[in-house]
Amino acid sequence: MITLATVSPCYNEEEVLRHSVERLTALFERMQQDGLISNDSMMVFVNDGSRDKTWKVISELHKENCHVRGINLAHNVGHQNAIMAGMMTAKDWADAVITIDADLQDNIECIPQMVKDFQEGYDIVYGVKVSRTADPLLKRMTAQAFYKLQASMGVESVFNHADFRLMSKRALQMLANYQERNLYLRGLIPMIGLPSTTVDDVIGERQAGQSKYTLSKMLNLALDGITSFSVKPLYSIIYLGFAFLFISFCIGIYVLHALIAGTAVPGWSSLILSIWLVGGFVLISVGVTGVYIGKIYNEVKRRPLYNIQEILGE
Repeated sequence: MITLATVSPCYNEEEVLRHSVERLTALFERMQQDGLISNDSMMVFVNDGSRDKTWKVISELHKENCHVRGINLAHNVGHQNAIMAGMMTAKDWADAVITIDADLQDNIECIPQMVKDFQEGYDIVYGVKVSRTADPLLKRMTAQAFYKLQASMGVESVFNHADFRLMSKRALQMLANYQERNLYLRGLIPMIGLPSTTVDDVIGERQAGQSKYTLSKMLNLALDGITSFSVKPLYSIIYLGFAFLFISFCIGIYVLHALIAGTAVPGWSSLILSIWLVGGFVLISVGVTGVYIGKIYNEVKRRPLYNIQEILGE
């Protein structure tokens, strides 16, 4: 029998929290009766600088429910950093930690199997999405495209896995040794190398409120995921540069031939097109290089990922 902690980052989740706690409490009671987890297992909610009454609701739930604990971050630090704050705090409280979004769209019925896999010796258990029909079409399409792009860039990750996973105390202690400021946990955790397995995760409908993971946030996460673990975009610029040189060489031969043959037609269209094409390539090159330089800038400053203002239940 193990002590389990679930960690859920929360940003403006006041509408869904009570329902989520009810569902998790019922699951905890079932698992306690089955002898899977101890009575002091807990659900930890990390308030990531919410602008609504999320922290107030967490505080009330903590008083009402012995399983509920809360972590209040001093300001908004983003989804990945909030998860990290919860995991690094909960690793001192529990034998294993499961990260799951507060809306519980991930299938919580996978959790008993995750615990069983942990008891069989797996340090990391990934929830892999086998059905995403509850997600909007645009989100499904962009997610699939991102996983394929990520694989083509050489980033090691689990296909169709987001942030629903179990990690043992040992795995979390190893994760604490990774000091990156630009967190991308989906790529970082597989690098730990401990025994791992997967469970099937069927995404359900959100019970209340709206998803706070906007398209812009997903795109930023995708950019972080690729640039934090792969230098292939930089090499792509070099290859593209050689391609442009080859095209320029071919154009030069054509222009020389036209001048000799007397078939050259004066005009500005081709010139303007070339300027815009090369200009666009230069701007993209500078932008990609700038992203990497910006990441180096953030890393060398060594600023903390988060600041905890208050903890309920420690």
